Amino acid sequence: MSKITKNLLTTTQLKDLRTDGAGYDVLRYISLPELLGKESDTLLYFMGKNLARKFEIDSLESLYLIIEALGWGKLDLVKEKKKELVFELMADSIVLKLQTPFAREFRLESGFIAEAIQQIFGRECECIENINNRINLIKFTIVFTE
Repeated sequence: MSKITKNLLTTTQLKDLRTDGAGYDVLRYISLPELLGKESDTLLYFMGKNLARKFEIDSLESLYLIIEALGWGKLDLVKEKKKELVFELMADSIVLKLQTPFAREFRLESGFIAEAIQQIFGRECECIENINNRINLIKFTIVFTE
């Protein structure tokens, strides 16, 4: 077993860490972007990619479980093309986040999903997120770059 494999997080460990409250959202959507400054979007994307490397993600089902265990919502694949995958993320917590007065972005989640898809499919890709305030969901479009 390699050193990297020994350090991978499990969904059980995530469930043990889970807490409720606004503290996460305050840190995630206010403090972290202020700390990261004008490069916040790029840094959050790459933080998400790095975080995904901490997990063994070998299937879409494992991705769905991890996303849900992280408290980010329910992720569903809604469209699959040769060079593109489209996912939707929905949750009561997303509805509440979209109704708050502070700026919300989903770059961390986008980077996480991009890296997870690279692990699953073994293909380079990028992920673009789109917030749909009208129906309270986040759409993630994976574009395979090779």
